[in-house]
Amino acid sequence: MSCLKEEIGGYMEMEAFYGKEYHNEAIRLNSGRHCLEYILRARRIKKIYLPYFLCASVRKICEKCEVEYFLYHIDKNFNPLIDSVGPDSYVYIVNYYGQKNKEDILKLKEKYKNIIVDNAQHFFEKPAGNVDTIYTCRKYFGVADGGYLYTNYKLDSSLETDVSFERMDFVMGRYEKDASTFYKKASENNKVFENEDMKNMSKLTQNLLKGIDYDFVVKRRTANFTFLHDSFKELNKLDLIIPDGAFMYPLYIEDGMKIKKLLASEKIYIPTLWPDVFEVCEENSLEYDLAENILPLPVDQRYGKKEMKKVVEAIQKCIN
Repeated sequence: MSCLKEEIGGYMEMEAFYGKEYHNEAIRLNSGRHCLEYILRARRIKKIYLPYFLCASVRKICEKCEVEYFLYHIDKNFNPLIDSVGPDSYVYIVNYYGQKNKEDILKLKEKYKNIIVDNAQHFFEKPAGNVDTIYTCRKYFGVADGGYLYTNYKLDSSLETDVSFERMDFVMGRYEKDASTFYKKASENNKVFENEDMKNMSKLTQNLLKGIDYDFVVKRRTANFTFLHDSFKELNKLDLIIPDGAFMYPLYIEDGMKIKKLLASEKIYIPTLWPDVFEVCEENSLEYDLAENILPLPVDQRYGKKEMKKVVEAIQKCIN
């Protein structure tokens, strides 16, 4: 008598989706920071250059992997201010707000040779050539975790598969209620990965990512970014390109923090993406000013022209 390995019958679980992930050929891991850990270990990297304009989690991964890191500045166009690096060193390139295209990335590779591209803010831009490239899922979609990695190097050891269902309550809760009710749990989820081991992407997250209409997401995000850019390009201190499937619209203006607080009173919530910059940079540095005065305005697929008009009118009211 054979023993069944899977249950048959009983109550229904979440539906299985049969679509295709956007990064279907990438290595699937449990977070973007673990994608970096994977590369550091697989390539046995010993030295890396990181931008000041970055969250502390990346530095912590380097410390965990015993990789020596050096911090570098960027210019107003988000270009690295590094003349050259040694042949055994890597440069970590953050594609801020998707403002670098494949041609830009290949130029950086030609200059620095060994680079790792962080495309956490440019999910829909496929890797340039054979450049190691990292993507994160929860910045773009309603999932609690997940990251994609493109690299030619593979770890020798196998990884455990993550389990996500206990982390999904704040995602599902906001679908039926409001953000403020679940804000604390969402913040707690951001800290989970500080102590989480590197794992394969969970079955739940991978399944949800198979159910997304990516064409719709790209069109909606691009349209929203374009609307905001048309409204603010004369005011914005950044000279921007319009990326396909944009992450957020970076509005760089004076008194950013003050305006951010005023917008919150209108239930328009604007994040401070890299608060760690205030601790590692001088007040008179460009990075400090960028972190303080860039308003990352939401352009995601939940919203259309109606919401974008509300954002524009609220900001204009704050400025006036």
